[in-house]
Amino acid sequence: MKKIYFAVTALICTNFYAQTKKDSIIEIDEVIIHENRLSTPISKQNRNVYVISNETIKKLPGRTLQEVLQYANGVDIRQRGPFGGQADISVDGGSFEQTVVLLNGAKIIDSQTAHNMLNLPLPVEAIERIEILRGPAARIFGINSLTGAINIITKKPTKSGVLLSTYAGSNFEKDSDDTGDTFFGTGVQVGAVLGKEKQQHSIFASHDKSNGYRYNTGFENNKILYQGNVQVNDSNEILGSFGYVKNGFGANGFYAAPGDKNSTEVVQTTFANIQSKHAITDNWKIMPRVTYRYNYDDYRYLGNNNLNAGRSQHYTNSIAAELNSSIKTEKGEIGFGAEFRNEDIHSSNIGDHDRENVGIYAEYKTYLFEKLNVNLGTYLNYNSDYKWQIYPGLDASYELTNEFKVIANVGTSQRIPSFTDLYLNQRPGNIGNPDLESENAFQSEFGFKFNRKSLNLNVNYFYREISNYIDWTRMVTTVPWQSQNYGDLITNGINMRGSYSFNFSDDSKMNFTLGYSYLDSKFKDTRDEPYSKYLISSLKHQVTNTIDFQHKDFSVLLATRFNERVTGASYWINDARISQSIKKFTIFIDAQNIFNTTYYEIGAFPLPARWFSLGAKFVTF
Repeated sequence: MKKIYFAVTALICTNFYAQTKKDSIIEIDEVIIHENRLSTPISKQNRNVYVISNETIKKLPGRTLQEVLQYANGVDIRQRGPFGGQADISVDGGSFEQTVVLLNGAKIIDSQTAHNMLNLPLPVEAIERIEILRGPAARIFGINSLTGAINIITKKPTKSGVLLSTYAGSNFEKDSDDTGDTFFGTGVQVGAVLGKEKQQHSIFASHDKSNGYRYNTGFENNKILYQGNVQVNDSNEILGSFGYVKNGFGANGFYAAPGDKNSTEVVQTTFANIQSKHAITDNWKIMPRVTYRYNYDDYRYLGNNNLNAGRSQHYTNSIAAELNSSIKTEKGEIGFGAEFRNEDIHSSNIGDHDRENVGIYAEYKTYLFEKLNVNLGTYLNYNSDYKWQIYPGLDASYELTNEFKVIANVGTSQRIPSFTDLYLNQRPGNIGNPDLESENAFQSEFGFKFNRKSLNLNVNYFYREISNYIDWTRMVTTVPWQSQNYGDLITNGINMRGSYSFNFSDDSKMNFTLGYSYLDSKFKDTRDEPYSKYLISSLKHQVTNTIDFQHKDFSVLLATRFNERVTGASYWINDARISQSIKKFTIFIDAQNIFNTTYYEIGAFPLPARWFSLGAKFVTF
């Protein structure tokens, strides 16, 4: 079956090029990449930026942010729980703490641990696109953007309407270790949108529940999200959002296998953001923002039946204020800004701690001459624990032709250790290290972009050095894991991705995407080879591929992922979605892990085997 699938893929690829002279021109709107101060059309970007569009998200066989991101080239989603459960995210071989996630430009940083960073009250129906920026991004987004940044842009509705959606799925296997019930998952989502000329409001709520896919992996997830946009006049706009999510799940094998077979966890997150945009003059804009995030993490090592022992509770708060501005001049565009961030934690096994961070941004974008574009800038950071640090960066591109552009960039960035890295006291399992230094990265990259009508191709090579790399290690299995500045990690990487679209007719079209990443990582000047908790599972080879056919309101998407990690077996995962729309009503069938592959992303527990879902959606906006 696998050979047939890949033979069909190869045949279609060959036919794409044979069809070139018959192609219809497919016009799409230029995507504007928003970087808090400077906004740039993606065709003019000097960085390696990958955009997952709303049209792609709707067709992918997944209902959560985590499932959508697993198809992104160069992004490594290491899931513990299925279908939107807990997952670690990294870009180009970095650790799960080295990528910053943003929602409409507002940073989502979990100062306790990045295990909870994707615990967001965000339905995929609310997402307009996902912008993935690869490489150090401190001069753009500030702290913790060591290996990249993922900015989730939500929709701005243009008309009013409602959303009703439901699904049910199963692997048709039974829980032989416990209840004997068949594993299943169900969910329901409702939403309402008000889209007026001067104001837009939307609210979404969802409930998902499953008894899991193996013993003690069930979950219950409840989310609510409100967003509002108000255009006061042509020069002033106010944007706000509020969200809450409560995610409870069985954590069998998540952190301390095999002893944690009965462990459970509840994570509750509240997020609020208000920001505005003001055009002071035709050339001068200012953008203030205030963001608040609260997270409660309740981990129960012995499960729900014994809450008097083996329980860890963490309460974290973070509040951030930013002021960004841009000024257009005859020679280019200047961006500058400042941010303040306060983080605190109250925890049963981390203790009580707080810290402050102040950052100052300065950027300049210009054409040195007609075809040479240059962006340079720096980020000056003060942290109450790590004092002053500075992180400059430079991007450039040269347009050889209207279709072919060469890009190059060098950049630096850092990551402040989390409170878990520093202070965790969870003997005999894990202990922190208050003497940790912050991680620092230097990266240089060179590549090219080719865009011709419906054919897009990006090829890049990068070299990166991370000093003071933090990992959880131990020399023998009889001692606890402890966070350490293990050494300097050198990574050479190649990233390639391409897409091709063509029309069979006015009613039928096909899209093809293919991505490949290769990473070669090694430590410099290390004296021993300890056991490693996270580096050992980083990717070496990754292939992502989607084939999408649409005829009128009927669509079929086939998605393939290949991962080969530094250690462990390599694996292919194949998924599919078939959907049919009839006016405002859509029915879809998802098949995930079609060939029933056994695979692991973290630890020694397998992720779900073959799973089928049937869903229906009614949308009037």
